[in-house]
Amino acid sequence: MDEAPKSALELAMARLKKQDAEQGVSDRSLTDDQKNEIAEVRKMYGAKLAQEEILFKSKTQGYIDPEARRTFEENYRRDVERITHERDRKIEKIRG
Repeated sequence: MDEAPKSALELAMARLKKQDAEQGVSDRSLTDDQKNEIAEVRKMYGAKLAQEEILFKSKTQGYIDPEARRTFEENYRRDVERITHERDRKIEKIRG
């Protein structure tokens, strides 16, 4: 048995696995198809987020009015949250 000291990360992961086992959460591995689907979803939504960021940066350069800029920033944040939520929902559906 390996007696090397464990890192803080390894200790934290061991505690989380123990908590999951106590709560009845099972560790289920994904199939290769599921992994590929998840990778595609992440790739697609990563591109969407990058596009939103590029558009945001290009449009905010022209805003001088702080109120208009703040409104645009709020819309950008809301769009990023929506895209992220859609991505996470699709990934959970694939896993489920």
